[in-house]
Amino acid sequence: MQDFRKEFLDFAINSGVLKFGQFTLKSGRSSPYFFNTGLFNSGAGLAQLGRYYARAILQSGIEFDMIFGPAYKGIPLAAATTIALADHHGLDIPYAFDRKEAKDHGEGGNIVGAPLTGRVLIIDDVITSGLSAGYSIDLIREQGATAAGFVVSLDRKEKMPGSSISALQSLQQEQSLPVFSIATLDDLVELLNQDSEKTATLSAITSYREQYGC
Repeated sequence: MQDFRKEFLDFAINSGVLKFGQFTLKSGRSSPYFFNTGLFNSGAGLAQLGRYYARAILQSGIEFDMIFGPAYKGIPLAAATTIALADHHGLDIPYAFDRKEAKDHGEGGNIVGAPLTGRVLIIDDVITSGLSAGYSIDLIREQGATAAGFVVSLDRKEKMPGSSISALQSLQQEQSLPVFSIATLDDLVELLNQDSEKTATLSAITSYREQYGC
C-alpha cells in the first residue's frame, strides 16, 4: 500500500469518517464498517481531503482538462481538489458542478462554474450504483465535452445487489471509463492487519468481503 493511502485511511478513522461496528447500508446489507465523506465537515478536514484526492489523481496519470463535482457531495470535493492541485502542485484547473434544479433566471441553466469543455474528470465520494454516474456522464456529453473518468474516495470492492460485479466495475465496462480511488477495501484490510487490537474488526470485514466482495 502506498503511504498516502495509509495516511488517508488513518485520517478517515481518526476523523470519525470511517467507522467500525454494525451499519445498515442503503442496499439493506449489514456492514461492519461505514464510510461517509460528509463527516469531513471542517475547513481543515476538507482541505486535507482535497490533498488526498489531488495525489490520487496525479498518481493515476489520467489526462483531463477540468473537474466536475456532482451535486451534492461532489461539490465541495471538486472545489477542495482544485484548490489542492493549485496550492500544492502548481496546476490551475477549472471546475464546475450541477444544480439539482435548473435556474430559470439570471444566467439560467443547471451548470455552475467553468463551462464543461474538453476532458472532464468526475469527482465523487463513492459510487454505489451506475445511475448517478450515468447522469453525470450524460450531462457532460450534452455540453459537448467528454467524460475522462471517475475518482472516488473509497472503493468498497463490493458486488451490487443481484450482480457479480461492483458499481465501479460496471461503470468501467459499460462506459469504458477509467475509475480510480484514493484507497480500496484491500488497503483497509492491509491496514487492519497491522493492528493487533483490530482482530475482531478484521475478522468481521473478512467475512463480509467473502459474502459480498467482488
